[in-house]
Amino acid sequence: MTKALIVVDVQPTFCEGGELGVEGGNAVAERIADYVNAHRSEYAYIATTQDWHIEPGAHWSAEPDFVDTWPKHGAAGTPNAELHPAIKALIIHHHFKKGQYSAAYSGFEGIEDNTDRIQTREEVTAEQSAGKTLANALKAAGVSRVDVVGIAESHCVKDTALDAGKLGFEVTLFEDLTVPVSEELGVAARKQMTAAGITLAESR
Repeated sequence: MTKALIVVDVQPTFCEGGELGVEGGNAVAERIADYVNAHRSEYAYIATTQDWHIEPGAHWSAEPDFVDTWPKHGAAGTPNAELHPAIKALIIHHHFKKGQYSAAYSGFEGIEDNTDRIQTREEVTAEQSAGKTLANALKAAGVSRVDVVGIAESHCVKDTALDAGKLGFEVTLFEDLTVPVSEELGVAARKQMTAAGITLAESR
């Protein structure tokens, strides 16, 4: 097997009732869980990503523009920054936390951290320098193909998929296992991903 599944930011903070809730988020979480339970054996590697903001600077704003600045969300150590219960129940072993001390949209900006610790800036930098990244983990697992799912299609899912493509992976996005912030932004994201050679498909 040379295929990996990346589950991007399926957290309560991005589902209905969360600080940046996306309509359809909870339903997508349940569909992703069903898909993983049915297809886990097809993957050499499965990982989750999470917004895990500690002090992300201007990424959080009291007057957000919803382009570069956002309301407080994904706050490390809070229940809404945890994995969605449906995803947590899957017992996935590789978790990449991102955005601890900066804005971070792509899962490839994160570091593997399978704890819920609040790491210092120095610890995060050291882990990055040590190469505890998603790109290195996929290469070590012999992965050549990446399937991407999660929340939100128009933001972190798109950026994760684009980065996977830039790194040379063959990338598929499952359209029924993601949801955009808005349909307009979803259309723009899909155009950008298609132009970059990413395959848009339905899960089976």
